[in-house]
Amino acid sequence: MASLDIRVAHRQAQAQTLSPRLQHAVRLLQMSSLDFAAMLRETLGRNPFLEVEEGEDGEGGDADATPADWDDAPPSLLQDALAPQAAPADMSDVDPDGGFDGPAATHDDDGAHSDGDRELWAADGASAARGAGDGEFGALDLIAVDTPLNEHLHRQLNVLPLPARDLLLARAIVESLDDDGYLRTPLEELLDVAELDPAVDLQELQIALRCVQALEPAGVGARDVAECLLLQLPTIACTDTRALARAIITDHLPALAARDTAGLARRLRQPAARVEAACERIRRLDPRPGWRIGSSQVPYVVPDVIVRKVRGQWTVQLNPAVVPRVRINQVYEQLFQRHRTPANAELGEHLQEARWTLRNVEQRFSTILDVAEAIVKRQQAFLDYGPMAMKPLGLKEIADEVGVHESTVSRVTNNKYMATPVGVLELKSFFSRAMISANGSACSGTAIRSLVKDIIEAESPDAPLSDAEITRQLAQQGLVVARRTVTKYRQMLKIDAVERRRRAA
Repeated sequence: MASLDIRVAHRQAQAQTLSPRLQHAVRLLQMSSLDFAAMLRETLGRNPFLEVEEGEDGEGGDADATPADWDDAPPSLLQDALAPQAAPADMSDVDPDGGFDGPAATHDDDGAHSDGDRELWAADGASAARGAGDGEFGALDLIAVDTPLNEHLHRQLNVLPLPARDLLLARAIVESLDDDGYLRTPLEELLDVAELDPAVDLQELQIALRCVQALEPAGVGARDVAECLLLQLPTIACTDTRALARAIITDHLPALAARDTAGLARRLRQPAARVEAACERIRRLDPRPGWRIGSSQVPYVVPDVIVRKVRGQWTVQLNPAVVPRVRINQVYEQLFQRHRTPANAELGEHLQEARWTLRNVEQRFSTILDVAEAIVKRQQAFLDYGPMAMKPLGLKEIADEVGVHESTVSRVTNNKYMATPVGVLELKSFFSRAMISANGSACSGTAIRSLVKDIIEAESPDAPLSDAEITRQLAQQGLVVARRTVTKYRQMLKIDAVERRRRAA
């Protein structure tokens, strides 16, 4: 019998790892401007050492002013936490970025620092006290609060005379709806959601689903587009039109999407005018009923950088609207440094987080500006002459120029936008691989996509060009492009296929 040989070997190796702080900085760099602003607002809300820098117009009051009623003002939580305490005899050193780097300051019995502390607190509280008038409302206080879709549906369920068991199942279905108002989860998977005795069966869930589908907005709780449209058919007043629309949605939904009115008229054996009227009425239904409830704010793109031509040269600058004006509250920092004790270790962590946040903000926008400047330097022809002049560009070129890794450039260009004279463009749209033409010159995919758009716009309305015909025209101009590539570019341009363009004509 062979013996088992077990050995223990020790080996040393060097490897690069990302510290938690660096991982956090990488995540911040990848965020869009809106997500980054939301994260920063959340950090401002929980970190007492961070504050918004006041504007030049003086809003927020003079920091040197002292309110007359400061003696009656209640002490803040931070003031209570930083109240002078007797330091222990032995105190170990802590991180200087936010903790303790030596013995705590001692305090005399007569409160030598009390007068200075009072002046600091009064200076910091002046602006807040001035702007907080009793009984006054601002414009933001009068804005209506948006109601989420699930809360809107729960309110309707609360007024229905449902047994407790049925109400619980209906609420479970409401919580499973997506933002469009659809139930994407199969009912079978919801059987184990509600732990009821006796166990829930599929028929009970179907009854609860019908209850949810009867709520407003019409069409909510559908499991596909056809069911969503069918749930909204009662809004059609004409009986004949409603019956014809039901037949179209149930059996001929692809033909409806293709706008094949003639084919629908033949299959349904109805006049083309009636079929067209029914199709038009169906198109007025809402395929995403959940969008009617919820946030009323329209999302829009805010550019991170702005490109202008000044004295014949393209210049890049950060958009002031997206650059946060935050700083460390010097009053709180001085008070913490004066009264720091082991009991205030949590405040030391907050101070360290505040300093890291400021460094991350500076690094984020500095990197974005450097990458944007490198992109503009290589794509000046595009800014001067349009998409046909876009040059091929790779991440490595910009990474070498800025002095960072390609992955960093990829994170910077994701969800970051540049305002140019030709429109607001995502930074990653300036990158494309080189496509070699017949004469050996390199051409970018953006230029070919622009050429495809020009060819389609110049086609005859009576004889639209297919993707294969567009491919042949590109080949005649020395650009060898696959037909599937032309199809991809046409879809990116949101241009219908040749069959739909022919019917529309």
